[in-house]
Amino acid sequence: MCHPSWARARAEAQRLSDLARLRRVRDRIDREYARPLDVVALARGVGMAAGQLGREFRLAYGDSPYGYLTARRIERAAAFLRCGALGVAEARLAVGCPSPAAFDARFTELVGMPPAEYRRLVRRAVGPVRIREAPATEPQLA
Repeated sequence: MCHPSWARARAEAQRLSDLARLRRVRDRIDREYARPLDVVALARGVGMAAGQLGREFRLAYGDSPYGYLTARRIERAAAFLRCGALGVAEARLAVGCPSPAAFDARFTELVGMPPAEYRRLVRRAVGPVRIREAPATEPQLA
């Protein structure tokens, strides 16, 4: 029979391992938000069952993996619309949302207005933002 302190230590080690796996999933979503991602593939990538990943991710981050993914996509799309470089359809495709209706609904839910209205208001308020590349510099040798 295990000593109680060993059992606690083992449980704590498992909890830390699970949190590290959840962080890897979240980091992958943050990096690959524009690519097609599904919960089964995300779970497989960290050696978890999809249902387990969904439950534990929601406990740790307050949202499902898919909810977190769509929120990141909308966040990135809003940034594209703010800078004025892309229209709504281009921003939607750039962040990996294939469905215009789903994109519009989720954008409206999270931002509080449809993406076209958001783009109009932001452009009217500040005008398009120009993104300039930093001048290329040669590394300085000391």
